[in-house]
Amino acid sequence: MENRKRHEALNWASSFLKEKKREPEAGELLLRHVLGDLSRTELLMGLNDPMTEAQRASFEAAVKQHGEGVPVQYITGYEEFYGRRFIVNREVLIPRPETEELVYEVLKRSETRFGDQKEIQTIDVGTGSGAIAITLALENRSLSVSSVDIAAESIEVAKENSWRLGADVRFLHGDLLQPWIEKGEKADIVVSNPPYIPDWEIEGLETIVKDQEPMRALSGGQDGYVFYRRFMEELPQVLKPKAIVAFEVGHDQGQTVAEMLRITFPGADVVTVRDISQKERMVIAEIGFSKY
Repeated sequence: MENRKRHEALNWASSFLKEKKREPEAGELLLRHVLGDLSRTELLMGLNDPMTEAQRASFEAAVKQHGEGVPVQYITGYEEFYGRRFIVNREVLIPRPETEELVYEVLKRSETRFGDQKEIQTIDVGTGSGAIAITLALENRSLSVSSVDIAAESIEVAKENSWRLGADVRFLHGDLLQPWIEKGEKADIVVSNPPYIPDWEIEGLETIVKDQEPMRALSGGQDGYVFYRRFMEELPQVLKPKAIVAFEVGHDQGQTVAEMLRITFPGADVVTVRDISQKERMVIAEIGFSKY
């Protein structure tokens, strides 16, 4: 690549990524990162500025990495979530925008249902990067947040994010809700974005997802519901009489998971919530509260 100015480098990256069937906009994100995490405005104002040889070489390497299927976030080492920067690597799922909507729903309902409660015991299951747990803890200081992951490597990433962002979160290593069942601890809120992609569907995913992100964070078993079924067995053992359960689900799983919750908690107010794309991506159960 012989380009020297920023706009020339961007043009090269756009063409290269199109050939590789990647989103050409990724070139801008990578260039901003290589130039020292510039804002978009700063980049646009300096499009005619020359690049150093070191910057050019780093940018070329990053673009080629992405062209080969490495997610931009694993190259830059971070992803933005709820206005904060979270460290990510191959040990954790990259946080998605729809999960921000799950967090928003939990925050809204925690205010409505537990507004005057000083300490709201909250559990995030399958914490990964810690994005859900840390955001909840920072956005509502009344939430006493604990989280769990089956992978010690993921917990290390989450702990680093918690430390960097100044969140008070307890991280446990374990399988779903087992640590709380063993301790006999109870929760007001349980939230989870569990693996929910059916195994047969994983082969059809883009290589940038199935070959890069951890399979343990993607696979929901043969039909995609293996973890939701386990939740139905374990939730009654940890929830307080009045509680909220909030799940992220696959785009066609909402009604099935909602019915699971209705069977497990007769009388609960269970709803599916559409995301910004009008897909049913969240299922919320409010248990033990008056509907009036």
